[in-house]
Parts: sequence; C-alpha cells; structure tokens
Amino acid sequence: MAACDNNMQVLLKSKARGKFHVNDVNIAVVIVTYKSAGLTIDCLASIEAERRRSQNLNIRVIVVDNASGDLPQIREAVDQNAWSWVTLLLAPINGGFAYGNNLGISKAYETGRPNYVHLLNPDTQVRRRAIAALVEFLESHPQVGIAGSSFETESGADWPFAFRFPTMLSEIEHGVELGLVSRCLSRWSVARSMNSVAQPSDWISGASMMIRPSVFAAIGCLDENFFLYFEETEFCHRARQAGFSTWYVPESRVMHMIGKSTNVNESSRFRRRLPSYWFDSRTRYYASTRNLRSAALIDVVAITASLVGLLKRTLLRRPSTPHYIRDLLAHSTLLRKNRHLAPLKSYRPPTLGHSTDA
Repeated sequence: MAACDNNMQVLLKSKARGKFHVNDVNIAVVIVTYKSAGLTIDCLASIEAERRRSQNLNIRVIVVDNASGDLPQIREAVDQNAWSWVTLLLAPINGGFAYGNNLGISKAYETGRPNYVHLLNPDTQVRRRAIAALVEFLESHPQVGIAGSSFETESGADWPFAFRFPTMLSEIEHGVELGLVSRCLSRWSVARSMNSVAQPSDWISGASMMIRPSVFAAIGCLDENFFLYFEETEFCHRARQAGFSTWYVPESRVMHMIGKSTNVNESSRFRRRLPSYWFDSRTRYYASTRNLRSAALIDVVAITASLVGLLKRTLLRRPSTPHYIRDLLAHSTLLRKNRHLAPLKSYRPPTLGHSTDA
C-alpha cells in the first residue's frame, strides 16, 4: 500500500497527545452542480451548521457549476449569508461528474493542499457530525483510502447501502430478477444492505465520499471519460488495485434526495429509458477494469439474462425499462465501433504532474 502522508502522521500523533486544535485538519468539500442551485444552497446551509459544530475542522467548499447557469443564484446566497468559506467555480463546459469534481479538486489544491477531499452531491444535506465522523474514521484508520457515509431519504428513512463491484454473476441476478436466482446469487448482488458497524466495501456512493490525498497521488482522480455513473465504481476499483481500501462509515449520516440532481432513480427505472451515457459508462467500466473480450462476454450474459427477465415481466404484465436490451447491445463491445477505449484522463495534484493521462 502507498505510504500515508507525512502530514497525516503528524495529525495522528498530535491527536494522540491531546493537541487536536482548531484548523488542525483541512477539509476541501467539492460539490458539482448542474441545474441544482436550490439544492446546492440547502446543502451549503447544512455544511455551515457542521462547521459550527466541528470547530476542530477547517471545512471549506468548492462549488463547481458545470456550465448550467446555477452560479448567479448560488453566488447571491453565498454573499447574503457571508459564507466566506465557499469558493465558486464556473466550468467552461458540462463535462460530467468526474470532470467537474476534478476541476474542484484542482482548485482546492491551488489554495492549499487539503488533508482530505470530500466529494458531496448537491442533492444532499449533511446531518450532525457527518463530515467529522468521516475524518475521525480516516484518522484512526490510516490504511483506509476512501470512506463513505450512510444515507437517509427525505422522509428520514434509512438507505443503508454500500456496493460490490459488478460482475457477470451480478448481471445475471439483475437481468433475470427471479426470486430463486436472486437468492442463490445474493452474494454477488451489487447493492449490499449494511448494518450499523463500519466495514469495508468494494465501493461506496460518490454522493458522499471522503478521500485521502495519497490516493490521488497514487492513481490520480476520477476518470473524465465517464460522463456520469460508474465513475466512483471505477475509482474505487483503481484504488483497490493500488492497495487502498474503501469503507462504509454509518456514523456519518447524510440525507440524499436520490436522483434529484440526475433525474434517474429507482422509481423511474421501469418508466424511463436510461440515458445513453449510462450505457457508455457501463461499457467503459467493464472494458477498463477487465479487457474488451471479457466485457463482450459479460454483455452476452447480461443480454441473455435480460431477455429471460423481460419474458417473465411480460407474462406477469409488469413494466420493463424501455429499450434496455436494445441499448445494451448498441453500446456493447460486441460491436466493433465500441471497441476503442480512450486512455485514462484524470487530474493529478500539481506536485506530481499535470492533469491528463494518469
């Protein structure tokens, strides 16, 4: 595993000696917004409350508007509330979630190297000590590279999930959707229902993900070839390959209005056609974490399983995601036109190189 940062070791020793003071830990929170100004402002208000409660943390926020026109409304709220700890950044294009986060991380490094970077969705609100709990966990577990929160819905109901890496078996479980098959393949289901104990997981939601800078130093940041979806999955996979573990930390609780910032959620799954970039991201994930041949084989299995599932739902008169199988094939590496895999495009901290290929 990559060595822990020298600064972090100093912080750990200071805390052990009882000298954990104001501004000992610098947290850069990055929020990428796209037509979510109101949600972003509410998120910032929740961070302001966290700043007041956790005065041993120097929490600053970089808000990146992905060329959506959100910035004037957010700037007005920032000025009215005198949130001097918020930096606003306008992206020249809407380059996607990874692109926007990499811009925010780059800006964070310009104004002082953070001890941690916290990626946070605009459609979230941090609950009491949500940021502090992630910091405390990472400081007491220096071998962990990435830590993520537990979630609750708008109504306050638990949404305690972390995730396994997608595999051929998880594609069968997802596509067929038969009770017996799902029970037999439950160990490979992507979504994991978690309990109240912190534990390792393959990957956690990018809606609230805190990252140690040594991870960026080793592997770079998010891959900008992903426009939306699968970018945090691939990032955690890359981190694991470099020796960094990812943990789910239930003590950190975040309210997440799932799908509000993307307009894709579980309730719309069988009513709306998934966007093409979802399939592009899925294809890139399998091709980059395995190889083109393996990705094609997984697609054969996924299409077959989905056909079985479609037959079942048709017989039971249940809805199916529109054009799902057709879109799987159209974006599959089974087709020659989809076999070009662009190289990793990821920002790296300035002391270790420039922001292109990692």
